[in-house]
Amino acid sequence: MITDLPDAARRQLGRAVRSRVAGPDAEAKADRIWRTEGERWFSPGDPIWKVHADAAMFPAGIRALLLQSLHPLAMAGVAAHSGYKGDAWGRLQRTSEFLATTTFGTVDDAEQAIRRVRAIHRRVRGTAPDGRPYAASDPHLLRWVHVAEADSFLTAYQHYAATPLDDAEADRYVEQAALVAGLLGVEDAPTTVAGLRAAIESYRPELEGTPAAREAARFLLVSPPLPLAARPGYAALAAGAVSMLPWWARWPLRLPWLPVTEQLVGRRVGGVATSVVRWAMQAEDPRRLS
Repeated sequence: MITDLPDAARRQLGRAVRSRVAGPDAEAKADRIWRTEGERWFSPGDPIWKVHADAAMFPAGIRALLLQSLHPLAMAGVAAHSGYKGDAWGRLQRTSEFLATTTFGTVDDAEQAIRRVRAIHRRVRGTAPDGRPYAASDPHLLRWVHVAEADSFLTAYQHYAATPLDDAEADRYVEQAALVAGLLGVEDAPTTVAGLRAAIESYRPELEGTPAAREAARFLLVSPPLPLAARPGYAALAAGAVSMLPWWARWPLRLPWLPVTEQLVGRRVGGVATSVVRWAMQAEDPRRLS
């Protein structure tokens, strides 16, 4: 049983996870996000707080990146401007800090984080390999990135959280996520689960598995920048992420669709790995992961 491991080992694992996700200045970020006095958009009882504070965000993040990569223009921007291979952990740390700040931080800090991201988006533009122009500030592309994230975060929470959201709470989660998305420049962000599913379906004619998308999938699933000792745990989280992808997203990324195997193995392995992360992180600060 994971609960039988020594407390020192638990804390060591928790610190290792935090340093990877939040960076070497994790404690300073925590002080600012969690301990700064001031008005906040959300509270601990809100669905968005529950979802974004849970360890299910680990497989959810992998799923979101795989799903997002299927839009050729979004993927072209990532491939050309994000430096995801050379600075994968830095990109993760910046993303996690943004999510934490806009979910748990003060309104002032959240609005400042949004202004920074919008300024970055205005500078990210170019031409995709198929000749089409793209811009990270394009509301249509922003909407795709948002719905892929929101769907992934909610899907993973519903699969791996100890107490999933009920239908009303799930709708409320989508509505609360739309608040931040709108401030980032997303237009017509869905506010219900049904609207979220419909939005994803509406993008399907635009999606394809480009060489850049398949390269990103290989990087995420086969050759992540991790020491050998950490790879089995990451592989379990990745298996859980892949098991939650819709069937139509598999072949474009050259990923198999094995529903029975994934239900019996992939999803369960992902669940165990998520539980271990949750258990370890609770030793660091029980407010962060429920």
